Amino acid sequence: MSDLDRLQSLAQSIGDHKRPPVHLWNPSNAGDIDIIIRRDGSWIHEGSEIKRSALVQLFASILRMEGDKYYLVTPVEKLEIKVEDAPFVAVGMDTFNQGSHDQVLTFRSNLDEHVIVDSQHKISVNYSANGEPSPYVIVRDQLKALISRAVWIELASLATQQSGVTGVLSSGMFFALTDSSAMRI
Repeated sequence: MSDLDRLQSLAQSIGDHKRPPVHLWNPSNAGDIDIIIRRDGSWIHEGSEIKRSALVQLFASILRMEGDKYYLVTPVEKLEIKVEDAPFVAVGMDTFNQGSHDQVLTFRSNLDEHVIVDSQHKISVNYSANGEPSPYVIVRDQLKALISRAVWIELASLATQQSGVTGVLSSGMFFALTDSSAMRI
């Protein structure tokens, strides 16, 4: 199967995946729940890890970000949860048309969600005071995935230079790896 066929198949499967319309729900019943999403992507409820992946995927499907807070939202209830860094972790990456101006990058999250890097799903990198990178990709609706160290190393190996800036190409855009900006090419 060619890169184009694989990419079209992935785009179709992403498009076919339906999520609850949490953006439309504005329940009056609000509160919080003792759930924490750790930096490593694990979900913790009342001190114990939620090990049932189907339950974590269900919770993730009703996750919404408002400002800098995260909520699990249903038509009747909105519960605030804590997120240490980002609610997802990018644990896999594929490259289509590698090295060309038509290069497209895709990521797979720890919850098996796929994202095609483009103008809606941008890569950004925050650097700590000591220079440690925290790279992210937007998965959906402002929700980001922290790019795992192994995937970050793989991503960095694809880096090129444009106008003195180090970054990567995807879907006709150049995403800087040295700061959090992106430029149209």
